[in-house]
Amino acid sequence: PTPRTGTPTPRGPGGPPPVSGRGGVGESLGVQQLHAAWLGRAAGCLLGKPVEKLELPAIRTLARATGNWPLTTWFTARGLPPDLAARHPWNRRSAANSLAENIDGMPEDDDLNYPLLNVLLLQRYGRGFRTADVARLWLDQLPAGRTFTAERVAYRNLLSGIEPPDTARHHNPFREWIGAAIRADVHGWAHPGDPASAAAQAHRDAALTHTGNGVYSAMFVAGTIAAAGGGADVHASLRSGLAVVPPRSRLAVAVRDAIETARAHQDFDTVVDRLHAAHGHYHWVHAIPNAALLAAALTHADGDFTGSICRAVSGGWDTDSNGATAGSVAGLLAGHPDRLPERWTAPLKNRLATSVVGFDGIGFDELARLTQEALRP
Repeated sequence: PTPRTGTPTPRGPGGPPPVSGRGGVGESLGVQQLHAAWLGRAAGCLLGKPVEKLELPAIRTLARATGNWPLTTWFTARGLPPDLAARHPWNRRSAANSLAENIDGMPEDDDLNYPLLNVLLLQRYGRGFRTADVARLWLDQLPAGRTFTAERVAYRNLLSGIEPPDTARHHNPFREWIGAAIRADVHGWAHPGDPASAAAQAHRDAALTHTGNGVYSAMFVAGTIAAAGGGADVHASLRSGLAVVPPRSRLAVAVRDAIETARAHQDFDTVVDRLHAAHGHYHWVHAIPNAALLAAALTHADGDFTGSICRAVSGGWDTDSNGATAGSVAGLLAGHPDRLPERWTAPLKNRLATSVVGFDGIGFDELARLTQEALRP
């Protein structure tokens, strides 16, 4: 993409004016838009799964060795020299179902489980749900063994009788990590064209498990997706996402800088190197570096689906989560499953594995229909 200039000017937590367009305040997203967003989320997540936890040099080495750099398609072990495979092993839990030669539908992942749970949340409690309702739903529907980091601590706190929002604070060193952001899609889908309401809804969800920048990251994602659902392009959507988080927060500063960096450099590897130099002191699951990378990837790809998920994953850190959210945004912008490249959607085989009770094996078309029903005001 052509380098761009100018820094978006964020507003305070009250949010930007509504974005007019395809969705619009008070309207609902179409089932095909939701279908594309779900497929995009799944494809981006799956792309990032085999390299989750790998450091950036290892990701680049593995992809280059198989002729897939810059990243344009699924990772593969085919043709990979044995010494490189031994030096940089794939994610042990994911290689068996996420390398190109092994994909057979969408395997279970928390990046899909949580949005699915939030569809159930709206079915059960509506948009006026409370944080305590999120907790109740988790205890009913989410196996404890499928939770990680901040979510696992909050779950344990619930079982110990601690109530929200103390669940997010008590003995929780992960409370500013990425977990709340991967739950935010449904909140954006629920409010097309109204980023402020989407962010407020995401805040109530995130408060169960996160504080500070962990909550802001969920608000940023929800606001971005709400604007995209309202007809904004990717750049206006990101500005709207920024506008619903505190402008002087570390997350907002990092995202603004990442967008400017992406605008200033044609080579995305250069963008990533600069982000890692700026944020490499954070844990690889922390919300701040991952939000910055997500914003840079979406900016640099200029709305292109393949470019969005590949840039998000090729930047390292939490690869499957960033790929998932980038795919969700880009899929929603595409607006229809047929506008997504078949090489990304066909291997999913319209099948999602999940431990959320009653939904294992559901098709993405059916999931989109159920989501649309749950989102109705």
